[in-house]
Amino acid sequence: MDPELTSFAQTAGTTLVTLMTTEAWQHTRDGFTRLWQRLQPDRAHLVSDELEASREEALRAHSAADQEMLHELCLQWQGHLRRLLLAQPEAVEGLRRLLDEAGSEAAAYAPITQHATASERARVYQAGRDLHITER
Repeated sequence: MDPELTSFAQTAGTTLVTLMTTEAWQHTRDGFTRLWQRLQPDRAHLVSDELEASREEALRAHSAADQEMLHELCLQWQGHLRRLLLAQPEAVEGLRRLLDEAGSEAAAYAPITQHATASERARVYQAGRDLHITER
């Protein structure tokens, strides 16, 4: 297999597992299911079920900080995607587009974490977006 294709499959598998633990999951799962329906319709239902089972495992592993399980899920999906790309190399562009869309959607849900310390008469103003302060 082409090393570039192998590298792409590895990145795609890791990105997919990462997206399983985000708010963008529904859109991502639907996109991956459509991709399989278009390229391998006879496997689409199985892949959809496996995506859901993997998501449940990813959520449990994420909450337990089980990096080993997350790594195993990445390897599993890297293998699925590598085999898909071997069978149908034309899937690269569709997969790349799907991952770009899902990544953009996930970024929109990225949590904001802020920390501040104030002492004595200091004031702290924090906002996740626009902040307008009018003091008199």
